[in-house]
Amino acid sequence: MLIEPLLPPWPEKSPGPRPVADRLCLQGILYVLHNDIAWQLLPLELGFGSGQTCWRRLERWQQAGVFDQLHRILLAELNAAGELDWSRACVDGPHPCEKGGADTGPSPVDRRKTGSKHHLICDGKGTPFKVITTAANVNDVTQTLALVDGIPPVAGRHGRPRRRPDSLLGDKGYDSNPNRRELRKRRILPVISRKGAPNIKGLGKLRYVVEQTFALLHQFKRLATRWERRTELHDAFVSLAYALICWRRLKKHRS
Repeated sequence: MLIEPLLPPWPEKSPGPRPVADRLCLQGILYVLHNDIAWQLLPLELGFGSGQTCWRRLERWQQAGVFDQLHRILLAELNAAGELDWSRACVDGPHPCEKGGADTGPSPVDRRKTGSKHHLICDGKGTPFKVITTAANVNDVTQTLALVDGIPPVAGRHGRPRRRPDSLLGDKGYDSNPNRRELRKRRILPVISRKGAPNIKGLGKLRYVVEQTFALLHQFKRLATRWERRTELHDAFVSLAYALICWRRLKKHRS
């Protein structure tokens, strides 16, 4: 299990009953992620411990940075296998998630509802690099540089770890001359359609991968509708989900 060495150890002489095994808690967390049930409804007969136990373990692992470390390891292995396309990266943020909590705001679709929104950057093959959660009324263009700068340093090849694609593809929602200048400073070519002008020819065919990745993310039912009031716990589920997407791609490559 790749994640096992990353988990923070328990003190050998900690008071109280022996904690539920990490593997069982991880299975409980994955069950909630896939099935979108309330923590208190996690069936005890499955043997994963109580929902409260799994929730606390998720919080502990998120604070220790376990899921971000796992994502970096998987990206490095994909990079070493030549499975990352650094020639371009794609950005998008089309999916508001309902429910309230921190980082929520009026939905641009229904102003009466509050919600959150996922902003995603992926490589040219759709491998997720970074996801940012904001209020649903936050414009996509405001998150462009945060997504680019949020790409973790990816090892796996000779030389310094890489964290910059050659180009960035975006629709008209990312049209911004200041952002274009900042991208060029980072030696990234902006390929972004301008408002009021025809779309760049062939851009849609290259950007479809980001829509596919969003579809994969929201197959995890817990992400399709946000329930966590605390953003860091919702982000823990998001990080675990895109680590799983990377793991599946690596597994497919090796098979």
